[in-house]
Amino acid sequence: MRMKDWDMNLKIRLGGEFTFNIIFWTFFPFLSIYFASSFGKALTGVLLIMSQAFSVLANLLGGYCADRFGRKRMMIIASCGQAFGYGIFAFAAAPWISMPVIGFIGFTIASFFGSLYWPASQAMVADVVKEEHRSGVFAIFYTATNIAVVIGPLLGSILYADNPYALLTVASGVCLILAVLMSRALKESLPDQVADLNRSNTGQPWYQFLIAQLRDYKIIAADRVFLLFVLAGVLLAQTFMQLDLLFPIFLQETVHATTIFAYGDWDLQLSGKQLFGLIVSENGLLVALFTVLVTKWMLAYRDRYVFIGGALFYALGIAMFNQMSTFWGFTLAIAVFTLAELMSAGPQQAFVSRLAPEHMRGQYFAASSLRFTLGRTIAPLSIPLSQWIGFSWTFGLLAGLAVLSAILYNSMFNYHDRQASY
Repeated sequence: MRMKDWDMNLKIRLGGEFTFNIIFWTFFPFLSIYFASSFGKALTGVLLIMSQAFSVLANLLGGYCADRFGRKRMMIIASCGQAFGYGIFAFAAAPWISMPVIGFIGFTIASFFGSLYWPASQAMVADVVKEEHRSGVFAIFYTATNIAVVIGPLLGSILYADNPYALLTVASGVCLILAVLMSRALKESLPDQVADLNRSNTGQPWYQFLIAQLRDYKIIAADRVFLLFVLAGVLLAQTFMQLDLLFPIFLQETVHATTIFAYGDWDLQLSGKQLFGLIVSENGLLVALFTVLVTKWMLAYRDRYVFIGGALFYALGIAMFNQMSTFWGFTLAIAVFTLAELMSAGPQQAFVSRLAPEHMRGQYFAASSLRFTLGRTIAPLSIPLSQWIGFSWTFGLLAGLAVLSAILYNSMFNYHDRQASY
């Protein structure tokens, strides 16, 4: 499906989200360093867990609200909430104020509304794109995000240290502009039959909405295939989310200077923090260049082999990262790490869309994103853990969780195949 044939909703979102993601990635990779230097490793881990616990709640609420109130309305509300949260963070990060606690509150608010945005956004893609084209569309959105990941960290390594408040202010402004643009240009994509069902339920007491929501998620949890999919994803998230959590701290503390090029008496060296910005950009560049290619390549294989293979490559990548000490070694490790990421990006989204009934599509996407929100809630434990048991044992544990995830994926497909044979 060519981009010129896309629904206008998708084109607007692609441009707006791409712009925001560039700004977002100028500061996001450096936040674990910012909070660790402000609060210490142990407290930073606890605070990030608390922050992401709110995101889990927002994610569950977002799926229900996307099906209940519409995709467009929830995306606009979420964008306004992000603008407010980043505005608070920018104010607190200003050098003449410097209030890390208030900054953390702003970050938590922005994360909450970011999780509220995601289910409606993904459900809108499923609403307006035919099933056979969804993997390709999801892959293009993923590619656009990772082009931003290339540009953002490179800008951030130059701009963030001296101007974090300026970047956060710009992020707040972009979210607000995106909300206005969506309110004027987006069309609601909620299927008519789902909207009719929701209208028939109007007038019920507020607590009925909560009861209905819990009942619907109970139905999702009873889907054993989907439940195993989420559990495996939560374990795997402990590995790939370390790119933004443990990796920057590891590089800052273990790499004081590394040489990229040397010629005679001249050499180009980077500090650990600068190396991290470059590593993240390399990850984004590889994803931007090869997402569509690898997604098409993965279509030739059964989902079982794609999911299990991706998990095993994640285990290999993070194990390699722990053993490297040079720029080129880290580059090789991040290439393996990125291959794992590319193998499962589009296929997993398409897998969810096939499992989800149309009237619960938003909630299925919300529940599937628990892989990230629950995973992100637990993942910050790696920061204090690295202080207590050391980086080597922490990386080894994370690689083991990725292998366990591969085992769960295998169990999921065994059960799925048994169901299909009945």
